[in-house]
Amino acid sequence: MGKAAAGGAPRGFLGQAWAGAAATASGNGLARFAFVPLFPAMVAAGWVDGAEAGVLGAVTLFGSLIGTLGGRHVALRLPVPLLLDLGMGTILVSLLACAWNGGLWWLMPWRLLAGIGGGILMALAGPAAVAAAPADRRGMAGGIVVAGVGLGIAGGALAVPAFLTAGGVAGSWAGLAGLVGLLWILARGSWPLATPDRAGGAAPTGGTLLIATYALHSAGMVPPMVYLADLAVRGHHLALGIGSLLWFAFGASGVAGGMLSGRLADRFGSRRVLIGLLVTQATALGLCMQPLTALIVPAAALAGFAAVGTTTVILALARDVAGPQATLLWVRCTAAFSVTQAGIGFLLAAVFAATGESHAVIFAIGTGFSLAALVSARYL
Repeated sequence: MGKAAAGGAPRGFLGQAWAGAAATASGNGLARFAFVPLFPAMVAAGWVDGAEAGVLGAVTLFGSLIGTLGGRHVALRLPVPLLLDLGMGTILVSLLACAWNGGLWWLMPWRLLAGIGGGILMALAGPAAVAAAPADRRGMAGGIVVAGVGLGIAGGALAVPAFLTAGGVAGSWAGLAGLVGLLWILARGSWPLATPDRAGGAAPTGGTLLIATYALHSAGMVPPMVYLADLAVRGHHLALGIGSLLWFAFGASGVAGGMLSGRLADRFGSRRVLIGLLVTQATALGLCMQPLTALIVPAAALAGFAAVGTTTVILALARDVAGPQATLLWVRCTAAFSVTQAGIGFLLAAVFAATGESHAVIFAIGTGFSLAALVSARYL
């Protein structure tokens, strides 16, 4: 399904997949998840308090929902490359705006906008790249695109401490904007060209349970995606740099999870791999509840592997279950992910404040959702 580039030469699916990875690295890895190592730094610098930082995380998740739902509908009228450019530009502007400390009410709309841009990129880049790949390489293509999230997380985790040292919180936001701009320049000449499926109607047979499983998985991943670095820094009294290193471990393991899970899904079947990933997720969340500081490191690595790996396998399963309606099912899965994470994000922010900022309660709730996702996956 891949089309010719402007010069007329056919473009390989791997080039389009890596361009899609740049989009997910920017939209999710940097614009959304680089907030995790910034969370304790913003609290320490007095930009927001702990509960307000949790609200900013939830607002970003809500923006992701808007972008996910809107991206596919707009793509029926506008070219996918144009929308990918729009998503990247939206993220760039939002990150630059966050470099000014205007308080919670200034930061909220810009974090919402970052979520919207990331949602557009996540909804379109993966299905377009997978559609361009041969049938026996779709798991690989999807794995590359989704691994971009892990690459962005790892890159942000390494960059944020350097940015904080050089320019504080404001310099960190501006530095992240610079990274997004660089990825945009590198990727835009190889954007995936496939358009989303136009079929509508009810979810295909098996699609509803897939959506429910992904939603439960997403609920379980809210604690590490928002509170992991804060757990290390304020929960275990570690240095800010350690929190960023843990987030790097999350992202680096996510890259491995995306790449390896895609290949395993091609070879052994997506359903088997999904169950293994959800067991890994529940184990990671359980480790975060333990009082031993040393357990945070394997917990971060396991959580990152499961987070990105699960998304890779869900993308492959959408193609297996829905065939030509794969993009429709993927968008619904991603929308359910975003709806659930936004709702659970606000809920956990309230619980965090009500419990005196108890990380143990937050991660216990996440463990429960992870186990529920595992039960659901066994019936796929």
